[in-house]
Parts: sequence; structure tokens; C-alpha cells
Amino acid sequence: MKMRLSCLASSLALTFSVGLNAWAAELKPGTQINAGNLSQHLSDTFEGTALSDLLTERMQILIRDEGLQINLAASKPVVLGKDYMAATKANAGKATLNPDTRQVDGWVAGIPFPDVQASDPLAAEKLIWNHHYAQPNKNVMDYPKFAYLFIDPKSGLERKQEWRFLRYQMKGRLGVQNPVEGDGSIFTKTLLYATYPSDIRGLGLFTIRHDSPKLEDSWAYVKSVRRTRRLSGGTWMDPIGGTDQLSDDIEIFNAHPSWYPEYKLLGKRKMLVVAHSTQTPWDAKAKGNAEFPIVDLANAPHWNPNDSWEPRDVWVIEAVTPPEHPYGKKVMYMDTQFPRFYQAEAYDRKGQFWKWMNYHLKTINLADGDTAIASAAGFTIDYQRRHGTVFILGEGTTMNTPGITADDVNLRELEKVAR
Repeated sequence: MKMRLSCLASSLALTFSVGLNAWAAELKPGTQINAGNLSQHLSDTFEGTALSDLLTERMQILIRDEGLQINLAASKPVVLGKDYMAATKANAGKATLNPDTRQVDGWVAGIPFPDVQASDPLAAEKLIWNHHYAQPNKNVMDYPKFAYLFIDPKSGLERKQEWRFLRYQMKGRLGVQNPVEGDGSIFTKTLLYATYPSDIRGLGLFTIRHDSPKLEDSWAYVKSVRRTRRLSGGTWMDPIGGTDQLSDDIEIFNAHPSWYPEYKLLGKRKMLVVAHSTQTPWDAKAKGNAEFPIVDLANAPHWNPNDSWEPRDVWVIEAVTPPEHPYGKKVMYMDTQFPRFYQAEAYDRKGQFWKWMNYHLKTINLADGDTAIASAAGFTIDYQRRHGTVFILGEGTTMNTPGITADDVNLRELEKVAR
């Protein structure tokens, strides 16, 4: 009798499974997923994976309730820079993570831990160190012109600001004879300042990040008194101007790994991301909402992206914040092939969802024939305050810009721009 019941149960399970598969369809590139068709497509597959597994729970909520639309695109390989990969190979096995100090020893250049295993108890920490040390943008991260769009979900675009971002890497330099400039104590030097409109021109920061847990040295130019001011080391957690971004949110994660007390590896999954942005971010010749095609400014809530999404394998990492941080935690999604984050969810101290961050990546051809990865756009949406800030990359981004030296990244640049 028990055997008959077991056979009957197996038969029913098989029938049910076959029935589900019969109804499921393989979605084609170009299909748009939106609030009207999400439910009917969740059991369908794209490139062999169920759509329900390609969308995080948060993405599904945003599609249903916030107008997010996902345009499916066939996945393509990400081609990383030759010097980046050569340094990773040449220095494999040299870096070690000390679990007591939470610091890395022996890193030279390239990805310090290129073969992280989920079973490693230090996996999350190693992945964050990969992100910290080995961004795939070579030696100079140069966004000579980008826009911040301030967006209200009812009225649309409130205002536009234009900014400059320039980060010079002092250690781990690629394609050069000596991977270290200076005495080795400084990791990066960064300028971030506004250029438009005139009332905020010169607003920004000059920051030195040390290759140690020491807090950053930061200075700002104060236009009202025409003087520079040194800031406290806690500026890495402060908002950028009037945006919805913290300094810590630049490119989703912008902190020294040891400033966060803990990281947790939540798993590995496949999800839909923008790894090869196909949309023009900023069309300076266009007028009105058409100036920024990568944002759906014409339709409420006016901050949703307009781009092509493809499946990628990602690590899911939870970063537990220090007590003084505005967030309670950040859950971030990093590509498993190279250390860049596509998305993140920020939660407040009560564990309530606060912000969604979504970055669109693209490959940049460098002047030396190599390649680097840049952000075409970045969406930081504050769903508690109901406000959004969208980063839009402008023309002229070269990365590893020829002729820029460490001496070009200094406080005098802030003063010159502001005058």
C-alpha cells in the first residue's frame, strides 16, 4: 500500500512538473518586463533561467509598484583590460588576508583574490578587498563631465548639476614599470567638484585615502570666505551636496574595507543587470527630457532607467555598517568575474528598506589600446523620502587619461574652479 501511494505521489509530482514546463516559455531578447506582464512571465525563462530567479525580490516590487521596466538583452562576455588581467595573473597568490587585523598583506596589483570560494569563511572580506584594490579602470578614473539629476516623482526633473570626478591611483598601477608612486602610504587621491550652475561651482572635496585603516584626509573650498577648510575623517559617510548619495555610495561602495565592522556572504546567484549599457546617457544637443535618454523622465516617477538588462552571475554581500553610519546595512550585488557592484539596497536602523542603487556599466577604449570599465549611469533612489538622484556620464570620458599626474589632483584645483 505504501509503495502504491509513493508511486502515485511521484506520478502526480512528475505530471505537475511537466505541466508547468509545458506552460513556461523561453523569453526572447527585446522582451519588456513591466507591471502589466510580470506575473504571467515569472515562470518563463530567459537564457534557461526562470525570470523569478533573475529578479531580486526588490526588483519585482519596483516593477509592480514603481513603474520599473526591464528590457531583456542577450548576455555578452565582459572583456577586461589586458594589463589588469596580466597583473592579476602575475601576482596571484601573493596577497593574504589577516583575519585578526582584517588587513591585506602582499598585494602588488591586479585582483588580490582572483579565485574566491563561497565555502571560504573569509569570502565576503576578500571580495570587498578585491573591490577596494582592483577596480577595472586602470590608473586614472576620470569623469571630466557628469550630471546629477534631482528628481521628484510627481513633478519630474527639479534641477541639473554638472560635476567633475578625478581619482588617481598611487598603488597597484597597471602597465607601468613601478606599480607604486610615492612612499606607498597613499592609495588614491580624489577630486570631486561641481562646475555648474555658478552658485555651486567649486563645491566639492579633495580627498587622500591612505593604504591603511586611517581615516581619509579631506579638504573643501568654502566659497563664502574663499578659503579651504580641512574636514573631519567622517566625511566618507556624509551626503554629497544636496544629493541622495552619501560619499560612501559613489559607485555603490566607496569606503576602506575595515571601516565596516562586518561583511556577510549571502550567496551567489544569477540576476538581470546592465553590464553593457546600450543607451546614450546624455545627448547634449537634445532639449527637455530628451537630453537624458537613459532616464524615463517623461513618465512618473520620472527616475526609472531606460536600458538593456542581461543575466550575470553575482555575489550577494551584506555590509554591516558602523554605529555612526546613517544606514543599518547595505546588501550589494557584485559581478563574479570582476569586482564591480551593479545594484545595492540600503536599509535604515530599523531594518526598513530605504534606498535602491542601480549602476549601468560600459566598456571604455583607452588611448593606449587597453580597455576599462566605467559607469554610464547610476541611480540612487530614496524611497522613504520619495526623491531620486541620477548620475549621468557625459562626453569626454577616457579613463587612464594621458598626461594626468598625481600632482594634478590637488586642493588648488578646487580653488581654481570656484573663482
